[in-house]
Amino acid sequence: MKTTKLVIGILSIVLTLLVMFQSCAAGIGDAMMNEGGTSGASGFLVALFMLIAGIVAIAARNSRGGSLCCTLLYALAGLLGVSADGIYKDLMIWGMLCLIFAAVFLIFTLRMKKQPDSSEH
Repeated sequence: MKTTKLVIGILSIVLTLLVMFQSCAAGIGDAMMNEGGTSGASGFLVALFMLIAGIVAIAARNSRGGSLCCTLLYALAGLLGVSADGIYKDLMIWGMLCLIFAAVFLIFTLRMKKQPDSSEH
């Protein structure tokens, strides 16, 4: 479980660079086409959520709260990526990947055993 969270966190940080580069190019394309597309800004937010979730996944891979935070961030990024419109069609792929990561972290959160409170003894 911990290794999977570490791998997903590292993969998210690496993919953030690719998504960020593509969203910058899509933002320029949206501005040049002047049709009101929002895929550039949406791609930037997806990349930002992926970066934050990747960092939290690495830093708090032993924590139930960290897994829950990653689930929420990946779910937000996934929903934003899937619902974006414009010329950046790859954003749907990144959104689906984020939804898969959210599902993995949700499963790990639900399967993680609750730690006993040491202050009661």
